[in-house]
Amino acid sequence: MFTGDVGLELGGRVAAALRTALDVEITAEQALIRPSAAGRGADYQCNAAMSLAKRVGRAPREVAELIVTHLDAADLVEPPEVAGPGFVNFTLRREWLQQWATGLLADPRLGVRSAPQPRRYAIDYGSPNVAKEMHVGHLRSSIIGDAIVRMLEFAGHEVIRHNHLGDWGTPFGMLIEHLVDEGWAAGGEHSISDLNSFYQAARKKFDADQDFAERARRRVVALQSGDEATLGLWRELVGESERHFAQVYQLLGVKLTAEDYYGESFYNPFLADTIAELEAKGLTELSDGAVCVFPPGFSNREGDRLPLIARKSDGGYGYASTDLATVRYWTRDRQATDLLYVVGSPQAQHFQMVFKASEQAGWLDQAHRAVHIGFGSVLGSDGQMLRTRAGSTIKLVDLLREAVDRAAAVVAERTELDERQRAEVARAVGIGAVKYADLSNDRVKDYVFAWDRMLAMEGNTSVYLQYANTRVLSIIGRAGRSAPEGTEVVLHAAAERALVVKLLQLPAALAAATEEFAPHKLCTYLYETAAAFSAFYENCPILKAPDDRTQLSRLALAQLTSRVLTLGLALLGIDTPEQL
Repeated sequence: MFTGDVGLELGGRVAAALRTALDVEITAEQALIRPSAAGRGADYQCNAAMSLAKRVGRAPREVAELIVTHLDAADLVEPPEVAGPGFVNFTLRREWLQQWATGLLADPRLGVRSAPQPRRYAIDYGSPNVAKEMHVGHLRSSIIGDAIVRMLEFAGHEVIRHNHLGDWGTPFGMLIEHLVDEGWAAGGEHSISDLNSFYQAARKKFDADQDFAERARRRVVALQSGDEATLGLWRELVGESERHFAQVYQLLGVKLTAEDYYGESFYNPFLADTIAELEAKGLTELSDGAVCVFPPGFSNREGDRLPLIARKSDGGYGYASTDLATVRYWTRDRQATDLLYVVGSPQAQHFQMVFKASEQAGWLDQAHRAVHIGFGSVLGSDGQMLRTRAGSTIKLVDLLREAVDRAAAVVAERTELDERQRAEVARAVGIGAVKYADLSNDRVKDYVFAWDRMLAMEGNTSVYLQYANTRVLSIIGRAGRSAPEGTEVVLHAAAERALVVKLLQLPAALAAATEEFAPHKLCTYLYETAAAFSAFYENCPILKAPDDRTQLSRLALAQLTSRVLTLGLALLGIDTPEQL
């Protein structure tokens, strides 16, 4: 059975035709095979002739006609047609589609091939701060990062998650010194809410009291030098914070666990060696007493070079030091081929500078790359950063619980579900709605957080997709049977064919979402698949099919649709309840 992206299969055949006709070498990707827009009367379109015309010195339409003349694809497509200035339109053969759909029933990966050359990814996402409650600002990194992890793992890559906790440096000297002033000792009972309020009080004291600020700085030195009393309090701060993080991650349904925590403290032992290596390679300069790296190509408005401060003038280390040590550790010690950073877009320049400096140091090269996966902000209905009515930051755990509560109000109307089932469905619907509302938007853009829109049962929402899946399962249940492997799929109606063509596009949609770190492309595909099934169901009776063979064929298409929706939502970290 054929598996993989039919667009790439067609692209390979177009490349072979061009090799024969014009002695031109292109890859399957360069053949530019794309699904045709609705109403074009074709399934796929080749745009290669337009881009190759100048290169080969011929008119685009002439190049397109040569592709058609030399194309060997009669097993796959009907005779192709040249359209417009040089497009080639392909319509897949009905017999080929039937064979493909029949074989797909036995394929656990639904036609998606594993990566031929798996890579080792290290992905930094989540990144909350110790001693602070997670807030809505941590939502996007956690959700987007988790979806990317799931898609990469499904593709067959090795993925190492690392949650870069803010657990070191000046803020902890400040907080621990405040706790000491308040008479706290190791072994006390501290909640994350206590720590949040203590942090705010410590910050105010640090800004207003010079004596306290100096003691806080000395406390940082004590922490970094291993003073046991200071470390004891620090461990308690970390421990209580990690319990809070675990609670939020479990509710949110992301894969991050305690084993994935790599706080700034983890990299502390590597900082001196990292800076020493930069110095030995001649990449540092002294600037106002600080050891700096000046990556080429970065300057301020005045034209002055922008520095990465590798070591501060007082001998301490900052964020840039840790980020440089992070690149060095994951590429050199852990042999990661790809470093991914799921961090907000405002940090784009910082990461560009860190990556450039790492290239200069030899930690990043052709075999080791780093990518900043930036994202926009979550906005309220007023177009400003999402906050409470009082203007304070929304706690993430409160937002997630509200999502479940709002979903529970909808689920409560389903009397056929018992209390436990209603609770499970409410969580799947509520958390799924929050995740999908985020993931279905292009991650680089801001989006408006709106409960009514994300919980709607119509439109491009997770609730619509979850409901579409339960509808399919209900139909199969009412039929009293399912189509076994080997069931022959027969396509007579246009809606049947349209659904199969959409199912065929899963590998391409998933590849685009994975390679571009763009979950919204998978969301769009899943919504189109659900819509194609709805049109199929309206036009092609299943329970009242004209004969047994047709019913089994349509049940097979229903089963494939459910499997595609379930897999796609799972890769986004969203559950699919069997009843809704």
